[in-house]
Parts: sequence; structure tokens; C-alpha cells
Amino acid sequence: MAQTRILKPADNAYQYPLLIKRLLMSGPRYNPDQEIVYANRSKYTYKDLVDRIHRLANALTDAGVKPGDTVAVMDWDTPRYLECFFAIPMIGAILHTVNVRLSPEQIVYTMNHAEDDVVLVHDDFMPIIEGVKDEIKTVKTWIQVTDEASAKATSIDTLGEYEELLAKADNQFDFPDFDENSVATTFYTTGTTGNPKGVYFSHRQLVLHTLAMTGSISAYDEMPLLRSSSVYMPVTPMFHVHAWGVPYAATMLGVKQVYPGRYEPELLVDLIKTHRVTMSHCVPTVMQMMMATESIKTADLSNWHVLIGGSALTRGLCDAAARLGIHMYTGYGMSETCPLLSTTHLKPEDLDLPLEQQTAIRVKTGIAVPMVELEIVDPDGNPVPHDGEAKGEVVTRAPWLTQSYFKEPEKGEELWQGGWLHTGDVASMEPDNTLTIKDRIKDVIKTGGEWLSSLDLENLISQHPAVAGAAVVGVPDEKWGERPYALVTLKPGENIGLEDIQKHLQQFVDSGDINKWAIPGQIDFVEDIPKTSVGKINKKLIRDQLTG
Repeated sequence: MAQTRILKPADNAYQYPLLIKRLLMSGPRYNPDQEIVYANRSKYTYKDLVDRIHRLANALTDAGVKPGDTVAVMDWDTPRYLECFFAIPMIGAILHTVNVRLSPEQIVYTMNHAEDDVVLVHDDFMPIIEGVKDEIKTVKTWIQVTDEASAKATSIDTLGEYEELLAKADNQFDFPDFDENSVATTFYTTGTTGNPKGVYFSHRQLVLHTLAMTGSISAYDEMPLLRSSSVYMPVTPMFHVHAWGVPYAATMLGVKQVYPGRYEPELLVDLIKTHRVTMSHCVPTVMQMMMATESIKTADLSNWHVLIGGSALTRGLCDAAARLGIHMYTGYGMSETCPLLSTTHLKPEDLDLPLEQQTAIRVKTGIAVPMVELEIVDPDGNPVPHDGEAKGEVVTRAPWLTQSYFKEPEKGEELWQGGWLHTGDVASMEPDNTLTIKDRIKDVIKTGGEWLSSLDLENLISQHPAVAGAAVVGVPDEKWGERPYALVTLKPGENIGLEDIQKHLQQFVDSGDINKWAIPGQIDFVEDIPKTSVGKINKKLIRDQLTG
């Protein structure tokens, strides 16, 4: 490291730590009376939010929570969760966002592994806890959360109900300063093999991620997702990488926020209409469910901007959204990256095109956001050309990447081999720095000595007008090594077969986009494609089911 000049500060100069409490300062100043809405149930102002965060901090402290303790949350997407995003790390504790879609056995594993001290549990998840309570070793205190007038009866010995505890707590809390490198949050990856792995992020990392995200999705005219006039509604679970970090950005800006609670497609669409939601983010699966509702067909969606991540945004889905007037953007990242690494970056001349002609750009993985380094490397770690053709693994550096896996240092070293975080994604980079993810390393199909991208095939299949979704995996083949095998879901009322898909794909063979052996010889038309707990296509499970 270079030896530079560092000057001694004044004795009383304040060394300003980057803490999550700093993100709460501006929103209530800008818009103290701005609304934060909970579905069709309730609403309150930013002034109320601050009051409730102070009360929650006191309630948790009264419950025995100390700096360094871990407080877990099992709730739907609610303003309560937003309060936990702030209050828990602001008292120096660690917020564990529990993935409620994991199996009970995996929930037990993550709670024990994270060494949870206190758990806030919504009524809907109490039966899970009641069934496994004896297997959970570290939890000392349970707090019940309800949406009803009174909490449901439970065999769990709870400290009390969330709202009752807040009502009794003082509304003033002196949030302390501490080291900005203190752990603020933790959660667990949804890997398809072995136990989930724990990632963790510091206050400094989350603050820097929030600032970079705000600049990325607010400052550019070509990507106006979050502005002072925006109405924000997450359609990504709060347990999934801090709802991609957007609640922190939205709160810092003081914009109107709408929290839908449990995801019900018709309710989501109704909330978009009622509150004129302008910005959301979600995985393709949820978007497909919303676009299949009757009510969305009569909605004015021309001011709705949606960031798609978790799985690839296909051309078919983007085209369908464009026909409804929805502005879609690709966001790329992973649990280990907090998550934001890159987004769609449109140029002014791109925006001059009709929306339906912009989809080819919007489905690309995009350009690295500020403060992120992205590189494409070969198996030896050498950069490959940025020519849009050469493929390699995506590696990255940024100020907010998890520094290891909790209590698994050997896997952390593997993650950070060579001083870069290894994503496990295969991609190409164009001369203008636009990234296009081709596949997960483990999902690339090797057929006839050639590498075939399952994502490319899914994207092409999705462009058939009758197709709602597609998943492609490689299955063993004696002659070719592997052959692509497709699962396809159809739009309501559609009825097509294998030959229709093959004929559709033949046009891309004729145009030179794919080779003839990329056309699947086997296609199953299914009601649903297996997904992971966060809505990603579960290709390991598909391969296991197909190969027995």
C-alpha cells in the first residue's frame, strides 16, 4: 500500500462513523408528514416512524437486548419490519432476517447457527416455531407479532405482543456511536446444496450501499426509479438481502412507502392502483403472477418502474411488460454482494425508441454501479476480452461485499480467492462495459463439445407468444455428453406442443443466434416450475427429478 500523507485532526474533531442511524436523519426532515402505508390496513407518517423506532429500541433494551446480541425477525413485508431494519442495528445489535420460506429444519439451523437471542414472530409463523422450539438452543426471548386486535393463543412463552410492548416503551432513546465496522445484519443464502451459509454486513457497508444505490436509481434521467415524488412498494421479501437495500434508500429520501404484507397478486395490483405506485422490485416469478391478474389489464402502468433481479429478466417477460406500459430494468447481484452490482443503463438515444423496442437493452445485466469493480476472468483468473463474445466468471470488488461466511472461514477463503469475490456466474462484457450474464457455472450445458447457455435458451423460448415461463437444464446424453431439457409453462388458455417450440427456436438457428443442437429434444409442459425459497428457478432440483 502506498505511503501517503495523513494530517493530524484537531483534538476535538468529530470522527463521523457511518452508522445506520445516519440514514434515518434526512427523510423525516424532508417529509415529516409523508405516509408509510401498510396494505389496506393502516398508515402513519415519518414522524411516527421515528417515534416507533425509538420505542422499539427501548422495548428491546428492556427485554435484555445488548450490543452484539442477535435479534431475529419473522414477519411479512410490513412497516414493522422497516422499524426493525433501523432499531435493531441502531442499538448495536445484529438483525437476523429469517427466511420464512425455508423448511422448519433449515430455520432451526439458521437460528442456532446465527446464535439468535431474541426472535420477533408473526402469528402466521408461530406454528412453525411451536413445532421446533425444543431444537432451538440459543433463543432467550420470544416476542409475538400480530395483525389482529389481539395475539393468537400460542404454547410459546412470549414476552408480549409487539404493539403492546411499543405502547408501554418510552419514545426517546439515545442511540450510541460505535465502530462503523460493527456487524449490523446477517442472513442465510439459499443454496441448493448443503446447509445455508451465513453472510453478514457492517453499518459502514450498508450506508455505502445505500448511498451508491440512491445515486444509481435516482440521479440518472435514464433510470428515474426513486425520486422525491416516487411511491415505493417492495415486492421482494424483506428477508431477501434487506429487500435489496431499497427500504434504506427510500427512507433516507423520505418518499412515500407502501408495504403489502403477504404477497397476493390481486392485492399487489390493487395497491399499485390505489397508491399510484411508481417503483417496485421483484423476481420474474412474482411479476408473472401479477401480470396474469385480470385487474392489471385495466391499470395505467405507464409510470410504474420495476427493477427485476434474482433471476434473469427474459425478453418475453420484458416484451409483455412493455405492452402494458411497464418500464422494466435489470438489477444484478447476490446475497453475498448486499446485493447491488450492476443495473440496466439506458442512453438518451435508447429512450427515444418506443418502449417495446428497448427490451433488448433492458434485459442485459447492465453496467456496474458507482464504486463497483466487475471483471470477467478465465479459470486461471486472467481477464478475458471485453468484446461481447468471450465468456468468463464474473468477479467483483466493492465496499459492501460480505467479507466471509459466518463461522465458515474456509468457504470464505474460497469465495475470495485471489482477492476478488467470485460470483459463480458466467458472463460476457461488451466494449462499452455492458455485462450480460450467460449462466451459472454449474448450469452451463456442454453438448457436442460446445458450451450452451441455459439462460439464452430460456430467453428465446420465452419469446413464444404462448409461453409464460421456461427453465432449461442439461441432462446426460451418451452421444453428446449433455443435451438441453426444457420445462415450459403456458399462458392461460394456450395449448401448444413440442414441435411448436422447436419450430419457434428454428428461426434463431436460421439467424445464427444458436446452433441447431441447442434446440431441446425433450420439453415438458408443466403447471409450475420448481423454485427456491426466494423465487429463483431451482435447477438442481429439476436435474435431480429428471435424472432420478
